[in-house]
Amino acid sequence: MTPGNDEKVVLTAGNILSDNLANLVRKFPSLDNLPPFYRELADIIVGVDAMRISLSRLHWASKQVREISRESVGKMKRGQDRLVARRSAFGRMSSIIRSIDKDLIFLGDARDKLRMLPTIDPQLPTILIAGYPNVGKSSFITQITGAKPEIASYPFTTQGVFVGHFNIGEQRYQVVDTPGLLDRPLSEKNVIERQAIAVLRYLNGVVLYILDPSEHSGFPLADQLSLLEDIKSWIKLPIIVVANKADLLDYQGVPKMSTLTGEGVQEVLDLLVTALEAETLEAERQSRNSA
Repeated sequence: MTPGNDEKVVLTAGNILSDNLANLVRKFPSLDNLPPFYRELADIIVGVDAMRISLSRLHWASKQVREISRESVGKMKRGQDRLVARRSAFGRMSSIIRSIDKDLIFLGDARDKLRMLPTIDPQLPTILIAGYPNVGKSSFITQITGAKPEIASYPFTTQGVFVGHFNIGEQRYQVVDTPGLLDRPLSEKNVIERQAIAVLRYLNGVVLYILDPSEHSGFPLADQLSLLEDIKSWIKLPIIVVANKADLLDYQGVPKMSTLTGEGVQEVLDLLVTALEAETLEAERQSRNSA
């Protein structure tokens, strides 16, 4: 290898490694620019502080590798043994890369998990479905969207998040059921589930709480009403209570529907859309007042 080639090899290797590390940092989603909904979800799923630390270590490694290559080339030009300088440079670069091995693995895993986040659009008016299992939540989504809800995997629920959409005029709405979050008392939830519930406050949404007075779901009505009071105590969104399975048992005091026959479903949907419109107007009013 000619003298000039030694310098070129070291400089090229340093530039390639440094540029690749810098590109990883640059192409990673900007944590500061994420909307609050996504930022808090990212914090729950992978940890925002941990990502900041790993990204800063990659930035440091990028600068170190470039500096090592330049220093080594400078030593060669000043007459140091080129083979010794080249081996030393590659050894130091390898050491730097090994030192960030865990950061590269962590950030790769974090990137894969963050790709799941866009399933729920925090900008869309949202109906959050609540109530015990088997009360008719997924069948309600099917009734109003005309399609089986999509199931998206989220780390804070083993069953996935059920999402459907429908349009009224030019306005698009989303309907979300989050098994594990709004189907049992707060006291039964783990830390991650409680954090995920807190994120829901960023949605432009209303909660539809579905009762099954017939108790065919397997849950006594008293327990369902107790869960309703529990949810009211910690969720900071409007709640509309509806009795399902009206074809099996009449229930007074709240609107009723049957997701099996379709009775009352449109009337319930009208109530939800009206509530969402009121929420949107209130949010716009507050935004104007704070401007």
